[in-house]
Order: sequence, then C-alpha cells, then structure tokens
Amino acid sequence: MQRRTLLQLMSTLPLALSGGLHRAALAAPAPRNRVRPTDLAWPGPAQWRSLGEQVSGRLARLQAPFGPFAASPADARCAAALATLRNTFTLGDEPALTQTSGWLDAWTSQPSAYAVAAARTSDVAAAVNFARAHRLRLVVKGGGHSYQGTSDAPDSLLVWTRHMNDAQLHDAFVPYGCEGKIAPQPAVSLGAGAMWIDAYDAVTTRGGRYVQGGGCTTVGVAGLVQSGGFSNFSKNYGTAAAGLLEAEVVTADGQVRIANAANHADLFWALKGGGGGSFGIVTRLTLRTRGLPEQFGGVFFKLRATTDGAFRALLGKLVAFYRDALFNPHWGEQIGVEANTLDVNMVFQGLNKEQAALAWEPFLAAVRNDPAYVFDQAFTCLSIPARHMWDGAFFRQHAPGFMVDDPRGDAPAHHVLWKGDLDQAGWFIHGYKSGWLPATLLEAPRQDALAEALFRASRHWRVGLHFNKGLAGAPAAEIAAARDTATNPAACEAFALAIIAGGEGPRFPGMPDAHIDVGAAREHARRIGLAMAELYRVAPGAGSYVSESDYFCADWQQAFWGENYPRLARIKRKYDPDGLFFVRHGVGSEAWSDDGFTRL
Repeated sequence: MQRRTLLQLMSTLPLALSGGLHRAALAAPAPRNRVRPTDLAWPGPAQWRSLGEQVSGRLARLQAPFGPFAASPADARCAAALATLRNTFTLGDEPALTQTSGWLDAWTSQPSAYAVAAARTSDVAAAVNFARAHRLRLVVKGGGHSYQGTSDAPDSLLVWTRHMNDAQLHDAFVPYGCEGKIAPQPAVSLGAGAMWIDAYDAVTTRGGRYVQGGGCTTVGVAGLVQSGGFSNFSKNYGTAAAGLLEAEVVTADGQVRIANAANHADLFWALKGGGGGSFGIVTRLTLRTRGLPEQFGGVFFKLRATTDGAFRALLGKLVAFYRDALFNPHWGEQIGVEANTLDVNMVFQGLNKEQAALAWEPFLAAVRNDPAYVFDQAFTCLSIPARHMWDGAFFRQHAPGFMVDDPRGDAPAHHVLWKGDLDQAGWFIHGYKSGWLPATLLEAPRQDALAEALFRASRHWRVGLHFNKGLAGAPAAEIAAARDTATNPAACEAFALAIIAGGEGPRFPGMPDAHIDVGAAREHARRIGLAMAELYRVAPGAGSYVSESDYFCADWQQAFWGENYPRLARIKRKYDPDGLFFVRHGVGSEAWSDDGFTRL
C-alpha cells in the first residue's frame, strides 16, 4: 500500500480489460439512470482501453484494500495495509481509500470501479466526457476528507486529482478578462489536488504571506474552497471561498471554463461555497494572499469544576468573558465543554504573547483561588513567528510533538500534520451534528440561557465551540466578502459553530478487528442528538456547515445554504442540466436516489 501501489494497479490494467467483466443478463437500464458493471450498457474492454489511452495510461481498476486479506489477516501485506491507516498522507495517496472509513447506519468506504489519476486538465475532461457518454456515476476525490462519503462510491468512475498539486505565486494577479476592473494583487494558483500544507509551504513558509485555508493540513484545497473554508484564523481573514479570484473548471459538457468575476460569474459564485463536485470538476484555483502578522500563538488549559453547580457558574463566566474579551478578530479555534470541564485550545493573531496572556487574566483571576475549580492542565500561552506556523523544520527543532511528519522515506519534508488531527485518520463516525450559534446569544439578556443550554448539552456529550467558524466579530470587509459567496449567510451572523460528534478508529470493510459494537455506537449517536437538541432550544433553525454536518440532516438545503439555495439550483440546471455531477445532499441531488444511480 505504498505510493507504488497505483503504478502496480495500472500495470495490471490490460489483463483486467482483456478478461472482460461479468454482466448479468438483465434488461438495459432506463436511459435516464446510471449504469453499473452488471448492466449490459456498462463500457466494454475496448472502451475502457480507449479511455486509458486518452489519459496516457493513467487509468486504474480499483479493488477494496483489505479484500484480498479477509481470509488471511496474518498476511504481511495485510500488516502493511493496516500501517497506512495511521498516516493521513498515505490515506490520501491511495485512490481506493478515504480519510473517513464510514458512518454508522449510513455508508462505508468502498472504492470506485475505476480511477483516472488526473495529471492535467485534459485528463479530467476525458473522464467527464466518458462518464457522460456511458451514463456512469462520477466521483471526484482530492484530499478525500468528506465525512459524508462523497470521495468514493462503488460502481463509479473516480476522477482523482491528487497529482495536480502544483503551486505558483503571483505578485500582481489579475483574473482573465478583468483587466481594468480588478486591481492586481498578490495571489497563489494551486492545482486541485494540492493539500493545504502544500499551499502553506509555498505561501507562508517560503513566501512570507498568508492564504486563508484549512486547519487540517491534509485537507484538499479545492474541496475546502468549494464548501466555504474555515481555518484557525477565519475570524480575521474570513473564508477561503471569499478569497477565490479565479477557477479553472471542467463542466458537464466537457468544456474547460475559466470562472471569475467577469467570466461565468454565476458559476464562479456557485463554486465559492456551493459544495464540491456539484457544478463541475475544479482543476485549478487562484486565491488572494495577505500580509502576515508578526506572530501567531495559542492559549491552552483545562479547567474542571468540582460540582455541577460550580460548572454552571463557570459557563456563565465563560460566556460573559468571551463576549467582553475574545469576541474579536484576534481569537479563533475552540473550547470543549464536557464532564464539568472546559478544554481550552484557542489561537490568536495580531497580538504578542504578553497581550494574549493579559487578555485572559480577568477570567483566570475569577477562578484561580476558588476551591471549586481545579486546573487539570496549567494555563499556557505560546507564540511563534507567523512565518513558521506550518514550518515542519521549525517545529522539529523548537517544538517537537506539536506536529507529526509523514514517516515515509520519500515524503516531502514539508508534509507535516498537527498531532491532534491524527485521531481523524480513517475514523468511523457514530454521530455528527453541527449548528451555527447566532451572536445574539452573547447579548446580556441571553447569556444565561446560552450558558444553561451548554450545561444541559454537556450532560449528554462533549460540545465543541469552534469560534473561528462563525464570522460575527470579524472585520466588516471580511463579512461582506463572505456574504458574496454561496455559503449559508447564517455563518456571518454566528459567533461560533457548535460541533458535537463521536466515533472510533478505522473500520474499513474487510480489515481485521473491524467489529463495530452497533448497540453502543447507536447509543452514542442518540446522546449526540440529545446534546444538540439542547442547543437548538436557544438557536432554533441554526444552519449547519456543509463539510461538518449530519449525514441524516432532513432540511439540508436550508441548513447548508439557507436563502442561497434557489439561486444555486438555477445555476446547477444551467451548467449541468442532466445531473452528471452528483453529491448526496449536494445542490440538485434531490432529483436522484441516495446512491446517485436512479433518477427519481
């Protein structure tokens, strides 16, 4: 399961094609439905061979990674496959694997039938044309981080953009056709398969500037931008979608289009937060870059209340303190509320270490000498030069343990991951809920109600308050820019995104010891739902971030996009009238069955 796996798979392709495919003696499917390998209309060996030639041999037939070892888990190859599950970089480098292994009672990771390992835009166009001509289910994978299972699908053709990962800096970029309309500005152009660590290495570590991207370094650039895009410092820099200047995209007719403010402006708007994989396949993006502050930093501690009453009071103090001291562009990231404990992991920009520590002093003074509160982790305030925020070499020397290297010998030196994100490698979700909490809850008359809702929710499950994923409190210009995207406007009115979720380690089909205690997992999902219900009491109708949301969300159109959905639906019909691009709970997906094969 090393990087050479793809080449090995490709080397066997002629044999796979010459052997043909088993086809059941079934009537041809209805013309408007998609076909499967068991259907007579499924492409034959000669047709697959033709596609392989069009993409210069970058076509592979995929198989389930653990399929060959189900009966022999002691096989050394099985051990090698299991080792890949501990490295999110390796998971992304395998076209048959995904960063999430499944979701209870929802989906499990299953590879596509074939994959085009696209290296250039023409490869993507060839795959789109082939899928349209043969009525195939089409899937797009860049980083492969979709919690919703949209990075793969059985019986489909996968367009895998991982190798389109170049980065090019611009001192004075002007989008095509925008000369005289948009002033030149610093920017970066990124291939659709680039991860955010690739972007940060080029822009920040080597270029000395900032690009608004994702928090987890192995997340794909294209998917995050198309879903909105929040990161550690969104409270100051807005969303990644709002920073998009131009996109190259292959639409359903196989045409390569340049979308920006002057060309295909409606498509350009839809790509800014309308959800990945619904309007076309993005092959290149250009994002604005910004100047760096002098420092980035963080504040970390765990504070436990010794009684329920003390914890109630502590939550009241926290809500008031956040409103007075932290509700501004300087502060981002999260505070976990659980088991009478506050788990604080906040980041800051635009402040030095002393200023950041001083900001917390009123809160600390209120609890420091009170026996009702115990610090399970001491208050710590750290800062580093902003240019080293994603610099693996710097962390190896000065702060080992914060970041984890890709351990493979041929891995680029800049490929590093925040240690805390290792928990997501291949995880299997039991339940996941999110909701934007409106800033009106921070007003004095409503603070007590918010604190009480947090207390009641924490009786059921841990609540994560992701302050950087609500834009209220950000600069007015950044909020205005976010409103000019397809992202749910609720994000602009929220002080935080509440995330309540749980799961367990990798559970890929066929892997050894992949047993799931379904009863216990369903109980976890139930408790997660109860916790979110408590927050809905004070935030009824709260919208949800499309990338971090409930698989079973019933009102997904409203929850993910709010008032923007009708406009998105019109754009979908214009550029993809036959629904070639399908993403479950994506724009236009209500016209299809959950698996994307049957038109309703």
